[in-house]
Amino acid sequence: MGEWYAWSVVQKYELGAHVFTHHRRTSPPHLRNHREEVEADMYADLQGKIAIVTGASRGLGKAIVEKLLANGAKVTLVDLEQEALEAAAQDLGASSDQVLLVPADVSKAADVENYVDATVKAWGRIDILVNNAGISGPVSPITEIDPADFDRVIAVNLRGTWLGMHYGLRVMWEQGSGSVINMSSIGGLIAGPSPITPYVASKFGITGISRLAAQESAPHGVRVNSVHPSPADTDMISYLEKESDTPRDQMAAGIPLGRYATPEEVANVVLFLASDASSFVTGSEYRVDGGMLA
Repeated sequence: MGEWYAWSVVQKYELGAHVFTHHRRTSPPHLRNHREEVEADMYADLQGKIAIVTGASRGLGKAIVEKLLANGAKVTLVDLEQEALEAAAQDLGASSDQVLLVPADVSKAADVENYVDATVKAWGRIDILVNNAGISGPVSPITEIDPADFDRVIAVNLRGTWLGMHYGLRVMWEQGSGSVINMSSIGGLIAGPSPITPYVASKFGITGISRLAAQESAPHGVRVNSVHPSPADTDMISYLEKESDTPRDQMAAGIPLGRYATPEEVANVVLFLASDASSFVTGSEYRVDGGMLA
């Protein structure tokens, strides 16, 4: 059965945000994929919830957005380029009342404040904040890394996560509820992989600030947790394979399950932490590592 699409962009000039409109003709209910229906019913409490996902145009972020939308949430997609956000929204088949697209550099305070304000203006609240945006940075010994490259990794990964909580938690604390999920890495739990010290420093930092934010947020009814994937099948790991001259099978050999995580497998854990199924979980590190740290 064919599909027909009509798209339009409505600009919100005062906030620099865009609402992306998509009309889609879907198959009759009895023809829909059973697995998709099961996933969509997995967390009924997410229906109508308001989420923000950074780094949303591809990889883990896009998979997280897809899961949230399938479970009825409305999502603000944040990434550097408007074109990439529009492409992701089109690929996901999101309707006009489901997504808000806000280009932002997460290392810049004004951009982060803007995507938080845009979300509240559009939907009135923030229930879920997924600080996922991140970069790997240089793959070189510590003695050979340009300090400017170190600063950039820290700015995007650690400062970007901190800024997301700085502005997002103000809204959540005031409303007395919410769930923050910060994307760290197994590199935020162990001294590795090597040699990517800026990345590891940033991810250890995310682990630490997530714990402290959980303590500060608990009296306000807000939960904060971090997710720690092993290598996942994304553009970032492809870059690391190339830069480290390490074949995929060699990198995967260190994972007891014998393969990389899929973005969907990581997104499933984020979905759990976003939902009421994890209502008594805060200040925790969730490994999605195929047994690497067992």
